[in-house]
Amino acid sequence: MKKSLAVLSLAALAAAAALAQPAAVPATPAPLNWTAEQDHQNMLDQLGIKFLRPGRDGSHPGSSNYANYDESKANPFPNLPDPLILKNGARVTTPEMWWRQRRPEIVEDFDRDIYGRVPAVTPKVTWEVTSTARETNGSIPVIVKHLIGRVDNSLCTNIAVNIDLTLGTPADIHQPVPVVMQFSWVSSGGGRLFGGARPNGPAPAPAWQQQVLSKGWGYAVLPPPTVQADNGAGLTRGIIGLCNRGQPRKPDDWGALRAWAWGASRALDYFEMDPAVDATRVAIEGHSRYGKAALVTLAYDRRFAIAYVSSSGEGGAKLHRRDWGEIVENLTGTGEYHWMAGNFIQYGGPLNWGDLPVDAHELIALCAPRPVFIGAGSTNGDAWADPKGMFMAAAAAGPVYELLGKKGLGTPHFPPIETGLLDGDVAYRQHSGGHTDGPNWPVFLDFAARYFVPGSPSPAPLQTERNLPPK
Repeated sequence: MKKSLAVLSLAALAAAAALAQPAAVPATPAPLNWTAEQDHQNMLDQLGIKFLRPGRDGSHPGSSNYANYDESKANPFPNLPDPLILKNGARVTTPEMWWRQRRPEIVEDFDRDIYGRVPAVTPKVTWEVTSTARETNGSIPVIVKHLIGRVDNSLCTNIAVNIDLTLGTPADIHQPVPVVMQFSWVSSGGGRLFGGARPNGPAPAPAWQQQVLSKGWGYAVLPPPTVQADNGAGLTRGIIGLCNRGQPRKPDDWGALRAWAWGASRALDYFEMDPAVDATRVAIEGHSRYGKAALVTLAYDRRFAIAYVSSSGEGGAKLHRRDWGEIVENLTGTGEYHWMAGNFIQYGGPLNWGDLPVDAHELIALCAPRPVFIGAGSTNGDAWADPKGMFMAAAAAGPVYELLGKKGLGTPHFPPIETGLLDGDVAYRQHSGGHTDGPNWPVFLDFAARYFVPGSPSPAPLQTERNLPPK
């Protein structure tokens, strides 16, 4: 009997000791190393999609699937969702209805089906200034800081995300200045980053940074691939892969456009701590695919004051329902699907463009009442981006701006080339160059200067309210 009690006592002590030990931390799994084709197929399997329509061919005019550039065939789905009609059919008649009811409905549609949801909690970013130097840009003395934003990777230690950021501010101005931040195609060291074709056409003269500095403002450069790779194979790495612990996305998870926008928001977090920057007057600029990201950034982060959205095309300011140049199906194939939520792929297969719950005019409307400048090049070089489709979206966002006491484009008529529509808070201009943001830089900066007057109210909400709907 005593022996039995002793055995039981030893067993009880062993059990208690086991309970007292900290739980074993599961080993971090290695990130999947899939190709874009494998990751794309996985998403098709999750969605139960067996067939996708092909995207347009933009390079071979003799192709049976060559891009459409015939305006008479460009609007197969002419009826756009009304940004001022609630899902229950009621009309939005007051700013409060917009902020409290309609805007959240539109955001939910974009989150679920277009750009994907950012996780409720994302890893902390710790900014480190790696170098500071006094330089001269043109004839203007500048303080240039190079920074690295180190993302906490405790979720998956096999994935490292280090965000590259450069900030230049006028050396002889001793007060906070507005900053224009560009999603850049090159790293701070000048090296070319992977991410598709770089914008063609001549560079602006002087360079855009010099134009910004001549206004007495600062500039910043953020290369998006340092946040998230610009390919489907990278979706199990970068910030998206880190949040998913190296595993594949779910259909409503965020794509690269929202990830790049998240990176811009983390840069703005830093600007709010830098005494050289007026963080209530930060502009975001991007061209082509980065123009898409710039528009997404302004729509989702109300702290940004203004955006220059250049040649953003499909997935950006162009109407999804337009058949001109690049179309929805180009963004649902293996080359570009990673920009979007997995659910977006459905609209290139079992569903069509007319089934989309929202369109680009409502993305622009999410920016209201803050100003936005939509730019494009001539159709001889920028037709793929559909300059008219972007104008149509900008015009259709006007009623929301007007509801909020601002001014839209003011006309439904497509203007002649080189004719800017600049009097409202939504601006549009098509320059005579090709696929480049260069010719519109001075026009945008003059447009932005209306909102960056020293001592005037910022277009962005007050800092304590910037992430909340107005009361």
